[in-house]
Parts: sequence; C-alpha cells; structure tokens
Amino acid sequence: MLANPSSGRLHCAKPFHFHPKSNEPKCFVFRNWPPRSKSKSKFCSLSLLVPRKNRKAFGIRALTDATGAAAVDVTQPYSVKIPVGDRHILIETGHIGRQASASVTVTDGETIVYTSVCLADTPSEPSDFFPLSVHYQERFSAAGRTSGGFFKREGRAKDHEVLICRLIDRPLRPTMLNGFYHETQILSWVLSYDGLHSPDSLAVTAAGIAVALSEVPNTKTIAGVRIGLVGDRFIVNPTTKEMEDSELDLLLAGTDSAILMIEGYCDFLPEEKLLQAIEVGQDAVRAICNEVEALVKKCGKPKMFDAIKLPPPELYNHVEEIAGDELVRALQITHKIPRRKALLSLEGEVLTILTEKGYVSKDTALAGSETVPDIFEDEDEDEEVIVDGEVDEGDVHIKPTSRKSTPLFFSEVDVKLVFKEVTSKFLRRRIVEHNHSSKCPTNFSENFLGVEEEVMGGPQKGYVQLTQDVDYFQGHMEVLFSHEGKHRSFRFSSVLQSLAVVTLGDKQMAQRIDNLVGVDEWKRFYLQYTFPPSCVGEVGRNGAPSRREIGHGMLAERALEPILPCDDDFPYTVRVESTITESNGSSSMASVCGGCLALQDAGVPIKCSIVGIAMGLVLDTQEFGGDGSPLILSDITGSEDASGDMDFKVAGNEHGVTAFQMDIKVSGITLSVMRKALLQAKDGRKHIIAELLKCSPPPSGRLSKYAPLIHIMKVKPEKVNLIIGSGGKKVKSIIEETGVDAIDTQEDGILLQVKITARDLSSLEKSKAIIANLTMVPTVGDIYRNCEIKTIAPYGVFVEIAPGREGLCHISELSSDWLAKAEDAFKVGDHVDVKLIEVNEKGQLRLSRRALLPDADPENAGVRQPTGDSKDVPSQTSDKNKVKGTSSPKNNSSESTLLPQKKFIRRSVSPAKDRQNINNDATKKSSSRVVSSSSKDENTLVNGGANIG
Repeated sequence: MLANPSSGRLHCAKPFHFHPKSNEPKCFVFRNWPPRSKSKSKFCSLSLLVPRKNRKAFGIRALTDATGAAAVDVTQPYSVKIPVGDRHILIETGHIGRQASASVTVTDGETIVYTSVCLADTPSEPSDFFPLSVHYQERFSAAGRTSGGFFKREGRAKDHEVLICRLIDRPLRPTMLNGFYHETQILSWVLSYDGLHSPDSLAVTAAGIAVALSEVPNTKTIAGVRIGLVGDRFIVNPTTKEMEDSELDLLLAGTDSAILMIEGYCDFLPEEKLLQAIEVGQDAVRAICNEVEALVKKCGKPKMFDAIKLPPPELYNHVEEIAGDELVRALQITHKIPRRKALLSLEGEVLTILTEKGYVSKDTALAGSETVPDIFEDEDEDEEVIVDGEVDEGDVHIKPTSRKSTPLFFSEVDVKLVFKEVTSKFLRRRIVEHNHSSKCPTNFSENFLGVEEEVMGGPQKGYVQLTQDVDYFQGHMEVLFSHEGKHRSFRFSSVLQSLAVVTLGDKQMAQRIDNLVGVDEWKRFYLQYTFPPSCVGEVGRNGAPSRREIGHGMLAERALEPILPCDDDFPYTVRVESTITESNGSSSMASVCGGCLALQDAGVPIKCSIVGIAMGLVLDTQEFGGDGSPLILSDITGSEDASGDMDFKVAGNEHGVTAFQMDIKVSGITLSVMRKALLQAKDGRKHIIAELLKCSPPPSGRLSKYAPLIHIMKVKPEKVNLIIGSGGKKVKSIIEETGVDAIDTQEDGILLQVKITARDLSSLEKSKAIIANLTMVPTVGDIYRNCEIKTIAPYGVFVEIAPGREGLCHISELSSDWLAKAEDAFKVGDHVDVKLIEVNEKGQLRLSRRALLPDADPENAGVRQPTGDSKDVPSQTSDKNKVKGTSSPKNNSSESTLLPQKKFIRRSVSPAKDRQNINNDATKKSSSRVVSSSSKDENTLVNGGANIG
C-alpha cells in the first residue's frame, strides 16, 4: 500500500478488505503531510497556504457505515431498482468498468446507458473553472445499425450528442467543490436502444450517480427526468410515442431539495402549466436522489476532500485593502471594453504587490517607527548564545531595536483567483445596493433594462427603454439581418448585436439528421449560431462550432419553430444564421429577436412575433445590505451573468412560452423563486413586443424576388416512374431541358407530391407542362395533331404526342398503302397527325396515322389541333370532337377566355360522344393540379402552389 504525497490518496497494488473482526483501524489519517521543505523560498507551496492555526489533519473517509458494520465491497456487483413515473429503472454498479473511479449502467426498458467517471492522479494548474469534461455517444450498434461513411464507425460528436453533453455538464458543476483541481472525465455511451425509451434523461441520472459513487468531492447527488404533457396529464420520462402527442418537452435536473437545471420547449404554454410541470419533475428527482443516497452509503468510495486546495483566507482581506477603492471606480465605467482594461490594469498592480514586492499591512507600516525599551537583567554577564532554541528567559538581554515588518508573498494563481472573486463580490454589492436604494419593483417596465447603464454608474437617471428610429431599434440589443443580399438594420443598443440572415431553398437545402432509429430525418428549419471572439474584442479560437454555439443555436431554433407555417402552406426550407457581432448580454435571446424579424422581412408567413429575455439572480442579498430575499434581474448583461447566481432564458410572446433554459451556479433554487422569475420574464416579453410593433419601417412581409419559386403538383403514385425514368434519366433530362433547380417527389397520402423548384417563371412553366403531359391519362380514340417523329425503326416510327410522351405508330398504320420501309415515306422531324388506338398493360401507346386519312375516316379530315404555341387556340369542331383537356366545343370559347395567357395548352382532341364525361372529369382534375400565374406578380405562385390538390 502506497500513499501519494501530493494528494494523500491511497494506491493499492491489490484490492484490500477489512475483516469485521479485525482490530486494525478502519480509518487512516495522515498528519503533517506532506513534509515541510527545508529550502526557503519567497513563494509558498499550495499545500502550505493555509495558516497553521487553521490547518487540520486531512483524512480519508472511514470504510464503515454509521453502525460500525463493514461496508459493501465496491468491486462487487450491486444493483437496485428505483421507481420513476409508472415504471422502474435499474441501476447497476460493479459489473463493468471496475478500474474507473466509478461506473454505472442505467436501464429503462431495453435502453441501457453506461457511464464512467475517472480523474487524474495529479492535480492540474489551479483555475476558477472546474476541470470537468463530458463525452456522450450514441453508438449505432445500440440500435442494430452500422454507421455510414467510408470508415463505418462513429466519428466526431453530432449536434444531438453535444446537446446531451451540455445537459449532463450543466447540473453537475454547481455541486463540485472549489479548490479541487484533479481533471475529471465523464464518459457516457448508449449500449442499447429500444426506440421507445429516450437515453438522454437516463444519461443525466447515470452521470449524477457515477459522480456520487466516485472519489470526486461533491455536495449532493443529482438526477434528471423528462416531463411530457399529454392532454392534462404530466408524464415522467414519457416514451417516444407519448412525446409525439406531448405539448411539452421539459428536461429537469436537480437534487433532493433544489433545482439545478431546466431546459424545455413547448407550443405557447402558459407559465402556470410550466410551474406545474417543474413541480412534478422536482418530486420525481427527489425520489431518485433519496434512493441513490442509500446506494452511495453502501457502494460509494471515499471522497478526496484532502485534495482540495483553497487560497489563504487572509488573502481576500489583503486584495480588498489594496484595490478596494480603485475597484469601485473601475466598476463605475459604463462601457465594457474600457472597464475590462481598467480591471486588467488593476489586477496587474495587485499581482505586482502580492507576488513581487510583498504585502505589508498599513497598521504594521505605521508601527514600524516604534522602538522597544531596553531590558537588562544582568549587565555584568556576557551575552549568551542560545543553541537549539533553548532559552532561559531570565538571562535574555533585549536591546532597543526598530520593529520591522516582514513582507508577505503569495502565489500568482491564488492572487488571480481571489481578485476575481473580490471583483464579483463588489459587483453583486452594487447591484443589490442599487435595487435596494431605488426600491425598484419586479415589474419589467419599471425595472431597469440594460443594467450596465444603471448599475455601472452611467450618467442616465431613468431606465433604459426600447425606442425606434428609421431602420433602427435602440435600447435592448442591435439586430442586423439581411435576406438574399438585401440588408436591413434593426438596432437596439450598442451593447449587443446579432446579424440574422435568412436563406430560403428547396428540399435539397434541408438538413439531414442521422439518428439511432434509422429513419432519415430532414429538418426544413434550422438556426445556426456563431459567436466569434471579435464580438467581445478578444483574440481566440475560430473554427468548427463550439459546444456553446451549438447549444445557443438550438435554443433559439426551438424557440422560433412554433411560429413557422406548415410545409403545405410554405414549402420552403428555411435557414437562419445568427452571427453575434457585439456581445454584452444574452446573445441567444438576441438571436431569437433578430431571427423573428428576419423571418418577417424574408416573407415567411409566421404565425406571430416572439422575443426572448434573460433573467438573472442574486440569491444572498442580506450579505450586501439587502432584505435577504432573492433579487431577480431582468435582461442581464455579461457582467451580471458572470457574477450572478442564475442565467434563466425565456422566449415566447405575451400569451405563452416557446422555449426556456436555466443554469444555476449555486446549490439550487426553489420553485417559488422560479415562479417569480417566470412572471417577471412575462412582463419583459410584453414590453419588448410592444416596442417591436412600432418598428418603422416594418419588415416587408413579402417574398423576395431572389427567392426560388416552388410549385407543387399531385399525381398518382403509378405515374412516378414516367417522371423519374430509368435510373433517373427522365427527371434529369427535364431539369436540363427546362433549367429548373430541382424536381422532388414525396408521398402525400393517396397521391404523390411533385415539387418543382425554379429561379424564374418560364422554366417553371416548361417543367409543369412536361410533367403534366407525362402524367396525363391517354384515352383510346384521342387524336393528336402536328406531332413530331422522334425515331424511325424498321417496324415503324415513334411519335411524340406531348412533351416527353411518345407512342409507336406501326408501319402498317402509317399509310393506307403498303410500305416496305418507314424511311421511304418519313424522316425524323416530320410532323404527322395520329390517333390513339391502343394502350397496353405496360402503359405503352399504339398510334395510327392511317385511321385519320380521308378515305379511312372522312369525319375527322377537317379537325385542326393547336401546335402547342401559346398564341394558338383550339378551333371550333363538330359536336363529335373536342380539344383534350377542355370541354365540348360548345364551351370551348367561354373556357378559353378564362385561361391565363401563359397557360400550357395540350395538343390533342378526342371524340365527344363516347368520352365526353371522362374528359370533363380529367379537365377538372387537371385544372386543380396546374396553377398558373401572371407575370405581374410572381410571388402568388408559391402560395397558390402550396394549396394544390
């Protein structure tokens, strides 16, 4: 058995056990460890920064329970079932991953999540950020699948996995103790997925249990649950089928007494419903934590409390004494960059004093000139040298000397940590003093907006309000957005800017989501958030999106999603880019406001306007002169976010909430505090929306001329092969011939949906005509005039009766006379009149020219058919004939006047006696599938096309 001198941890070559009857001690205590170094240095080691009078003996937790009985061997398998909602989850430990600090598997149904916790043997450099990393992975083998791509294995984390990593990380950090610098890593894998029980809430619970069982020192055990709302019934950990009908998707994590993290999305749910859901989730979390505490007592490992290294307590007083007055003046600077530079300069001065020059208190410096009177007990005796510290007080001779103070030196790391905490303390005091002195109520319209102007000592006396000017909004944030190269500016204030850009496209622009289920999921709306280092005036990393950027983008995306129109009403893929160009507040809520305005300006018919607001919290106000009640802040700035106790983002309108996210930096908040924050956020949203409605000029609300045109046609499913062709040759030829961007097919109930995307109206009309003729239902007896011969074969010719539709005219049907070869009478490019005489089982057409010759059918000799040019109109014929796709000759003139000028007119006629009713039905169906538009208003095409069928 070896001990690590730097941390006091025990390292055993083999697992050891304590016998219940043994007289050996069951608790090891290391005193005066590590040994003091004999070398002198002006810098103290981290282990010696604690004053000797406050230094306590570090120990390792006893391996026995409160009753004195031997604890369960942590290497032995142990499992427990915990009731959650209407079923149980199974927690197992000691089965796998026994070399990790702790590992657990959590099973719900047939979904299994495995989580392990490991920590480094030696501490890393001290910092103000707990060294915790979380990695979550959904392996495709859990669902019986193999990852796509060349390597056939999982690669970098997908956005969905990154979001779950954040869900695990955010509630764990508030429970970690300061001063623990051993790097901690949490790995979580989905080992099995049944498609019914979601693994994300299980991963949060598994991570909380694993940390509780490990050696990592933490305050309390956490657990997480998902809450759904089906009808009026709240469901704990609902299945995927139940979530399809749920109005709420809430994931909550906390301890047995408080809430640490919530994140949820809903469709304008009122605040009271949210509070009820949070209460249900808190009860479920409390039940899980109580069961886990019993498990920890049996299987938990000793916590490494001895590895915690904190700065010396007296260092806080020294920093306040040196920089207190200057710190107050620096925090009064209104603008962010000058204030940050002033704080950095002040921090450098404090570092120089405490690490290089040495600290001397003012009281000691003033007393330095005092002298101590001479004390002689025996003047005749010579001075005696005292050896080995043995002093005979009666023989000591004290001479009058000046009392010199010894400078105190501290490590640079400790000074930086303490300076940041002292700065945060001073800022919290100013926030509380401002609200206490002004007695500012919780109503948003009377509370301060943009706390930087008020709390930081700005020159303004009143509250910052949202005001507008032409092309600008001033006050809360600045939102600049552009659409298809046309820029418009919406400005709130210079402290926060978000450039929101909307791009419209077809299905090919949709985002493909690869998931465990195996069904391809396509997102027709997605928001991408970017936070470059330049937005805060810094130099930093720039590359792939960070976890923070992915999380903020998803929050804004889910907030805007409920206001989008359905695919049938607006068949576009919508992409929103939010680039933060200046940040000193909630940039995710700025993305919500800017994204909503950008959607309106892009012509997207949204259901209503929504906004977002970030709420802050100072929990312990009595320390700073308050009345002790929690202080909730509206529309917090960056400084208040960093120094406050809560970051609560809420998006929606005056009627309800669409998205919300809360992170806590303390041990948790109660339901009453959350109720107050939600109601105060509602007042804030009302205020912002009222100001947005005053926008001058307002968003255009009209589809841009640069946006693509989308037209939807509905055809029978058996006709899809005629459109696509062998290997997609036909649809590719249509795209090349007409110049449209894309032609997509999608099932839509009984009929098939064909979506045509084009950049101009002419190419769209051409593709519509080709597809309409490909999918039309030819009838035996129909006559087609002036049709082109496309191919000549030994047995006949192939005639194009409509664009993209050909039929065979056998050599015996070409002429009333006998022909040896078709080439003798016809050549490619000739135009002939043909009659449809047969449609076989495969849909192939058999045509006849001989049936239309005068001697063969004199009644049809005078029939004249349009050539397909838009200038041609159907000619008046006898009652026995009609133009295909129109009604009988009696109604030809009236219906022709109703057709638009750009309407495609088919080149066909058919007898009126035997097929009149069928053709009339076909006319009605055709007119319902084809939508034309005048050249004066191209935008009406999209709305009309969305309602086809």
